[in-house]
Amino acid sequence: MDEKRFVVALFGLLVTALLGALAYQFIAPLTLSVFLYYSTRRYHHFLRRFRLPARVRAVIVIVSLALPLLLLVTYAVVLLIVQSQRFVEQYALIDVAATHIEWLGDMDSIPDLTVHGLYEAYQSGQLSPLIEFLSTHATLLTSVVSNLFLNLFVTTIVTYYLLVDGQRIREWLVRFDDGAIIREYLEAADAELEAVLFGNLLNVVAIALIAIAAFSGYNALVPTSVQVPYPALTGALTGIASLVPVVGMKIIYLPVTGITALPAVLDGQSSLLVYTVGLLLVAVVVVDTIPDLVLRPLLSGEQTHVGLLMLAYTLGPVVLGFYGLFFAPILLVIVLTFANTALPRLLGADDPDGLHQDQLRLSDFR
Repeated sequence: MDEKRFVVALFGLLVTALLGALAYQFIAPLTLSVFLYYSTRRYHHFLRRFRLPARVRAVIVIVSLALPLLLLVTYAVVLLIVQSQRFVEQYALIDVAATHIEWLGDMDSIPDLTVHGLYEAYQSGQLSPLIEFLSTHATLLTSVVSNLFLNLFVTTIVTYYLLVDGQRIREWLVRFDDGAIIREYLEAADAELEAVLFGNLLNVVAIALIAIAAFSGYNALVPTSVQVPYPALTGALTGIASLVPVVGMKIIYLPVTGITALPAVLDGQSSLLVYTVGLLLVAVVVVDTIPDLVLRPLLSGEQTHVGLLMLAYTLGPVVLGFYGLFFAPILLVIVLTFANTALPRLLGADDPDGLHQDQLRLSDFR
């Protein structure tokens, strides 16, 4: 009997090692899937009131997250291209860029961003340097795009099945319970992960709304030439950027401040720069500092220390790369929950005598 158990245990270890090695190759999308699962699980449960099957609810959750994000990014890219074209043509910057960027060739103007305009540019040979540049780096571009779509596919599939079968996974883990320690730990970790990661989602939404209101209010008070372009889009991107550690929202509002100041500088209207300084102050104080001081402690979970959580968000990407932004806070919650729940029970610290709270003592028989 012992030999059979040894063989089964050895086989289990081998399978676990293989699965671990495979999971490590996709640790970034798997980590993002866990992050998305806990961030959206309350939304998935909320849809129960409409009496929808779990699979339908999971599809609705994923589509309602992915579709707005895709539309937002697409809209931002299109606006960036169109506005860049207008800006370059207005200030005649294409000639300067063509002398420094090889793949621009002899391009003296930006072609119209329409099917007809691009076809005419291709027929005239205006796009030949750009096509040659893309052909030279086709292998690298193909690898990057294919890896991106593979990671997105893995993230979507894993998130979907976590939403659908998350309860089954939990019940399977509880089967190995020992004195209710595993159950207590899993329930505490599960609740804290949901509180912390769902809080991040609420934080993004709250900051996006605050930024939209702040930028719209700024535009209502300043001249047209120094207004924030597309305040709703800029505010939404600011909210998403709040997930990025260290720099966070600065990667949005600092370039936007520079963009609002650039026309005034190029047109020689330096007196208008006072408005851009005001925009910077509004962004730093109203959008960045106050929400970080007020909202983050309220949305950081019930047990996890706010300072440790901020360190996890900051140091995770530095040590682990991009996926560390999601992996580090998850790992922090798991470790802290274990230290607060399971570890004291395992060490007998839940009772002065080192005994389980339900175990009988000699004094009980007197």
